[in-house]
Amino acid sequence: MFNAFTASIRGRVQGVGFRYFVERLAGELNLTGWVRNQPDGSVELLAKGEVSALERLLQRLEEGPIGSRVDKIDSQWLQEPQNFKGFEIRG
Repeated sequence: MFNAFTASIRGRVQGVGFRYFVERLAGELNLTGWVRNQPDGSVELLAKGEVSALERLLQRLEEGPIGSRVDKIDSQWLQEPQNFKGFEIRG
């Protein structure tokens, strides 16, 4: 059974508060994991928690924060054995 997903978000997603947007949403949805900027201009994340909360996060990623533009999201559902203490911004 899936309990997590990874995603790569492309578009205007760096320099617009996208990681903070994801961190805030993850906290509201009781999710754990991480989000980080990638050198190619994308944002990558791993989120773990209840499937319904993960689905809600994935929907909200399409909107992004004000000033962002999401062109494409590549996501993959998975079974994540690692436990995270919270949701953090990396790099």
